[in-house]
Amino acid sequence: MSASRDDGLKQVFTLHRGRLLLTVLLLWTTMLAGTALLGLSGGFLTAAALAGAAGLGSGFNFFSPSAGIRGLTMARIASRYFEKLVGHDVTLRIARDLRVWFFRRALPLAPAKLAGVRTGELLARLLSDINEVDGLLVRAIGPLIALGGVSLAAVGSALLIYPPAALLLAVLALVIGLGVPWFTVRGAGAHERDRALHRAQLRTQAFEGLEGAADLTALHARDHWQQRVNVAAKQLRSRDRRRRWRLVAGNALHGLCASVGLVAMIWLALRAFERGAVDAAYAAALVFLTVALIELWAGIGLAWQSWLSGRVAAGRLESIVDQDSGVEDAAAPVTLPAGTAVLELRDVSFRWPGQGRALLQNVNLRVAPGERIALRGDSGSGKTTLSALMLRLWDPEAGSVRYGDVDIRMVAQAEWHMKIAWLPQNAPVFAGTVADNLRLGDVAASDERLWQVLADVRLQAWAEGIGGLNAWVGENGATMSAGQARRLALARALLRDAPVLLLDEPTEGLDVDTAQALLQDMVAALGERSLVMITHDELPEGIVDCSYRVTNGGCFDRVFENLEATQ
Repeated sequence: MSASRDDGLKQVFTLHRGRLLLTVLLLWTTMLAGTALLGLSGGFLTAAALAGAAGLGSGFNFFSPSAGIRGLTMARIASRYFEKLVGHDVTLRIARDLRVWFFRRALPLAPAKLAGVRTGELLARLLSDINEVDGLLVRAIGPLIALGGVSLAAVGSALLIYPPAALLLAVLALVIGLGVPWFTVRGAGAHERDRALHRAQLRTQAFEGLEGAADLTALHARDHWQQRVNVAAKQLRSRDRRRRWRLVAGNALHGLCASVGLVAMIWLALRAFERGAVDAAYAAALVFLTVALIELWAGIGLAWQSWLSGRVAAGRLESIVDQDSGVEDAAAPVTLPAGTAVLELRDVSFRWPGQGRALLQNVNLRVAPGERIALRGDSGSGKTTLSALMLRLWDPEAGSVRYGDVDIRMVAQAEWHMKIAWLPQNAPVFAGTVADNLRLGDVAASDERLWQVLADVRLQAWAEGIGGLNAWVGENGATMSAGQARRLALARALLRDAPVLLLDEPTEGLDVDTAQALLQDMVAALGERSLVMITHDELPEGIVDCSYRVTNGGCFDRVFENLEATQ
């Protein structure tokens, strides 16, 4: 699957259309066999009871119905087994591909377009919403299609036996199959969206509470946050209760319609038998056929509810991934010059979407090959925005970012990202081995290269002490100190071997000695690469060649006019 806009959610299901059709066919076969089994058994038992012992011994057709019952029983068992086998297999495949689809479509939006979405909200989309969508086959689409097919087959069979009975079954199918579900789910779309929103809010509150447990404890705010989680849980519980009552009302209406329909069919079958229109066996078969259909139709309301929930969840997923990305590749991308080159910002201006004033205006900056510079400034002055423009997470409103005198808007994003390595402020250490974390920088790196980059950042002895490249580092680097985690992230960035290294607050949260040792090791490992470092900290001598301060002329209500160089 490509990451284009044509790569929609329906495409995920289309990839598995063969298995989906087979699952629906098996489900239909199971339902049809069960319905036919009950109808045939009812008719056979009635005929046997009326024939009595004497009839069973003289001319009564015992073997054909018995063979039919055995055949339908085996068919139902086999189809049920394979329906579960194939259905769960395709559901798991769809669940896998939905997550891949979501990540593939969402990752190009990060961090620019996803910056305003809370992590807990994204987690809710990944867990709850995808779970609702990947179960559409088992809970909604398959049962509804199969029920429709079985209902048509049952009405057709009744038409061959007694046309008025077929008319009654058709009316019951419309009332119970369409009318009752419509009553159950009418106006429920808004309720489902509200329920999904509150479910996401509860997940967000719980996730953020766990993630920030240390800070909440330090601020004596755990009870307050727990109260917020409790409120969110109660709000979701009230929505779930409303949903259950709606389903209960639908079940009650279904039971009422089913009872009236069954009584009507019994009356109709008895009248037909009395008038000689059908014999007793067929009259009983019609009644038992109605019983079987009513039992199957009992799941229609829940299937429609699952369909509605799945549609709401699909809409929530698409609302994330269908956003326009902050940048687009040129129709005919040009090639960047080989090797190192000058990175330059020319008269760059930028304002965030929806903001009235420009955050950056007429900014000029030049980074020569192998040059190391630092960008300083107050929080909110535009330093991180400059890094976003250099990474081409956003394009400038005016001016250009150029590499080797080529506007990077004319270059394929993948090619540009091979030229620049980024170490963000909170670079994560992923749950996995040392090698897993490092090879995010270069998947083809050899073990020798990994050991070399670990030595460059002085982590070789640490890695050897914990068991080597295959040692587990834990979630978020739980087994590492803050300095070790930052060094591992730096090693990952250095492993990319890109000519430009962009660092965002690389020493944030580290003590002075650890920070200075990290910077010294980083400079030694840079070689001929260029360095752009965003920092608030004072740097030891020799770390950078030049330092720039992003200013606003000392007046908060004016735009940032320039970059003042300080040697």
